[in-house]
Amino acid sequence: MKHNSLQNHRLSLISAMAAFALSATVALPALAADDQADVLSLVRQHVAAQTQFDVPALAALTADNYVEVSPMGEVDTREKMLAFYAPEKKTATPVITVEEPLVRVSGDTAVLIGKLAISVNAGGQQRQMAMRASYVAVKQGQAWKLMSAQYTGIAPKRPAQ
Repeated sequence: MKHNSLQNHRLSLISAMAAFALSATVALPALAADDQADVLSLVRQHVAAQTQFDVPALAALTADNYVEVSPMGEVDTREKMLAFYAPEKKTATPVITVEEPLVRVSGDTAVLIGKLAISVNAGGQQRQMAMRASYVAVKQGQAWKLMSAQYTGIAPKRPAQ
């Protein structure tokens, strides 16, 4: 009788462990999807803060060790980036949208590669440009912060000849 009770206890324990493992496996894709959405939101907030020259928001969205590579290939520290967006330096701002986002999450690190579609009003005429941007985000506590960004201009398509 004692042997049967021990065996039943072990079966119950194994069943409970299997149920927990299954529920954890089912929850992982949902967590990854949430993280992907959070990283995309972070990048969109960062782009909005840049266009608005919102230094407090940029500081809140970036990690202390943030570094970016400008479209000109310059490597800028967080301090240099924040100084660039000082409100007194604000000029006419383009409309920028994040398109074609591809987000990959690995633990507390994420990479987003996307296209920044830029619309500028220059002299009453709309001009369209685009950049490919890569962002690296790190999860600090419950919040994602950007560690780096790299911007690469996308050459306009030439007309067929």
